Amino acid sequence: MPLRRLGAIAALVFSSNAVAEEPLRAPVRNFVAADVFNLEYADDPQISPDGGRVAYVRVSGDIMRDRFRRSIWLVDANGSNHRPLIQGAGGYASPVWSPDGRAIAYVANEESGAELRVFYLDSQRSATLARLPGGAANLAWSPDGRSLAFQAFVEEENPDPASLPPKPEGAEWAEPARVINSVVYRADGEGFLHAGYTQIFVAPAEGGAPRQLTFQDRNHDGRLSWNPDGSRLVFAANAGDAWEYDPVESDIYALDIASGAVTRLTDRDGPEGAPVLSPDGRRLAYVGFDDRRQGYQVNELYVANADGSGARSLTASFDRDVSNPRWAGNGAIFFLFEDHGITKLGRIAANGGRVTTVLSGVGGADIGRPYTSGAFSVNAAGRIAANVTDPRRPADVVISTGGGARRLTTLNDDLFAGRTIPTAEPLTARSSADGRSIDAWVVRPPNFDPSQRYPLLLEIHGGPFAAYGPSFSAEVQMFAAAGYVVVYANPRGSTSYGGEFGNLIHHNYPSQDYDDLMAVVDAAIAREPIDPERLYVTGGSGGGVLTAWIVGTTTRFRAAMVQKPVINWTSFVLTADANNFFAPYWFGEFPWEDGAQQRYWARSPLSRVGNVATPTAVMVGEEDYRTPAGEAEQYYQALRLRRVPTRLIRIPGSPHDIASRPTGMIAKVRNTLAWFAEHGGPPVPNARSGIAAAAVATP
Repeated sequence: MPLRRLGAIAALVFSSNAVAEEPLRAPVRNFVAADVFNLEYADDPQISPDGGRVAYVRVSGDIMRDRFRRSIWLVDANGSNHRPLIQGAGGYASPVWSPDGRAIAYVANEESGAELRVFYLDSQRSATLARLPGGAANLAWSPDGRSLAFQAFVEEENPDPASLPPKPEGAEWAEPARVINSVVYRADGEGFLHAGYTQIFVAPAEGGAPRQLTFQDRNHDGRLSWNPDGSRLVFAANAGDAWEYDPVESDIYALDIASGAVTRLTDRDGPEGAPVLSPDGRRLAYVGFDDRRQGYQVNELYVANADGSGARSLTASFDRDVSNPRWAGNGAIFFLFEDHGITKLGRIAANGGRVTTVLSGVGGADIGRPYTSGAFSVNAAGRIAANVTDPRRPADVVISTGGGARRLTTLNDDLFAGRTIPTAEPLTARSSADGRSIDAWVVRPPNFDPSQRYPLLLEIHGGPFAAYGPSFSAEVQMFAAAGYVVVYANPRGSTSYGGEFGNLIHHNYPSQDYDDLMAVVDAAIAREPIDPERLYVTGGSGGGVLTAWIVGTTTRFRAAMVQKPVINWTSFVLTADANNFFAPYWFGEFPWEDGAQQRYWARSPLSRVGNVATPTAVMVGEEDYRTPAGEAEQYYQALRLRRVPTRLIRIPGSPHDIASRPTGMIAKVRNTLAWFAEHGGPPVPNARSGIAAAAVATP
């Protein structure tokens, strides 16, 4: 403990007059690791047909099971009568209102398996419609409320061309060989994939056996939308002959409910997704783009006739990604888009015109790092429910009618009462590469004292085609509470800035995004009271790539933590779960093609490991199939053989998203803080009580 704090404590202990004159105050606490278990946020808000209520998924930490538990809550449009609808030991999600507003369908995931259920508001009871081993997704009520359409995985037998002889009764044999024939045979967060496909089903809303409607050996997993008379569904799927080798492709299809006949409505080269029919059934809205085999391609909003003809883009000149289109009546379409790191809700007339921003600051459902996110729903009258965030608050539910937004929930007010939660201040830097403006945000330590000098921590987002913004981040809050000025940014390649900015790293990553990040560090040092001798850097996934690239390029950082990185592009594109995507889209060639190996190597951080002098630790989830653990292990072994100070941190049972469990998020942050503390950073705060930022600043 620094001497100045000891002196301050002594003054309080021995000056009785001071104690008598000053009223006792409760100590102000910072955000600490144990608080992760108590965080809550709102997701998937669904407004009732009459606009009077909102059902939403409430996500909260479960300290006993080390999970983020999901339950369904209901709140009136004026913010009153906020109560739990469905909760328990399982996970409950995907609430969907019946057309008459008297019932809510949802998915229950419990130890016994997944079930499709309906909750009736008059009786306050649920009924199970179907037990579904593979779960259910994209629930959709028929317009008359008599049926529910959904998608479920139908498992098939795995191939076994060399089966073992019959096993004697009671014998204990090893598991049989796993025979793999598919291009993509494992998925991050799921593990090795079972044989089978996602199919479309319809179940009577009053109970009865679900009826399977599709049987093609393809995944029918896009959003479902009914036509007004309930005779057909439209959906999106990648169902062409080359579906395994063309992962971006998808088209829109119509499914006849009575016959099961499937008709293809769109056929261009590129994805069409998230289809939704207008209430009168005459027009079809969806998102997509013409596939140019680029790393980043901007989703546009299209409207066509119900049969797919006459399609035209309503946002061709908008240059922002459009997602989740929803009709409000027959004349307007609402959708989400991202702009300079901020998720917004937009509105456009069904015949085209100017995009109007209805709501800004949507998101807050990714509480680990400050990624853009967001969810909303809209009824026929144009009343909106959405989740919103800011740097000091995870997602809450708001309702909007166009004349402003009313907050309906304050899920973390009890947790944050008495705590200092710093905000994120915007920072703009000019890239040394070409003078481009780069957006960044600075989060200062709690109890920030501008007369002190602080260590800087640069936190880099993944993707690389993704974006950070002014959203709540538990990880950033923990870093700031440890005494760092935390800086995060959207270097070139980030989304929410249009197609040209995103594709500045097309077939060229990493490259000048390094210059953007160094310019952000320089801008932060110029504006904030930073100790330039105590600079630290970390990032995950694409941010792990850039962290490894940084320490292979400069020695200005005191220490680094490389999280779940790509280190060798050749090994990565042949072992990652989406192996059919990365080579054709991020390189435009396979590693065995003429001259390709040189280009792959030039962009691999492993090629620069000979330059690394910065103490650099490496972290990865042991069940990461997106950036497999072998990537992190290669880098660790190379650093160890070069005798660069290093450490390998493996998170047991963790997929690519280490923060998907509360302890994973905590382990991620505290291992990073511990590594930095060993190399001149502030001491690691107590996991329960934290420490004052002033105690670790330097005069």
